[in-house]
Amino acid sequence: MEEYYLYIKALHIVAFVAWMSVLFYLPRLFVYHTENQNNEDFVKIVKIQEDRLYRFIGTPAIVITIITGLFMIALVPTLFKTGGWLHLKLFFAFLLVIYHIDCGIHLRNLKRDIYKKSGKFYRIYNEFPTVALFVIAFSAILKF
Repeated sequence: MEEYYLYIKALHIVAFVAWMSVLFYLPRLFVYHTENQNNEDFVKIVKIQEDRLYRFIGTPAIVITIITGLFMIALVPTLFKTGGWLHLKLFFAFLLVIYHIDCGIHLRNLKRDIYKKSGKFYRIYNEFPTVALFVIAFSAILKF
């Protein structure tokens, strides 16, 4: 099975990139949605975009990212002995999973026309995936 490790890793990276694209763009849609809540035609379209982005790209991407990540760890469990980088990466990946779930909660509220947060909130909220990406990429590549 170790001969498939690099294929699994490549799939992991592709799924992670797809997932991150959702985490970057979905909160931006929340900004537009919130700030244009009085424009029915716009809200109708953005609700479709938000839903499809989350369900058809984000959800499969997060599932594939998690499954391939677990496969890589199962194939090479000694990775945990190569330094704290993997622990840091996994911690931030876990935070991204929570963020993804939280995006689903915001999506559900906006779908029901419940506006609990402002456009400004979503602009700030949208910054976390960038920070997480830096930590994950640098820890995985530099292995510190």
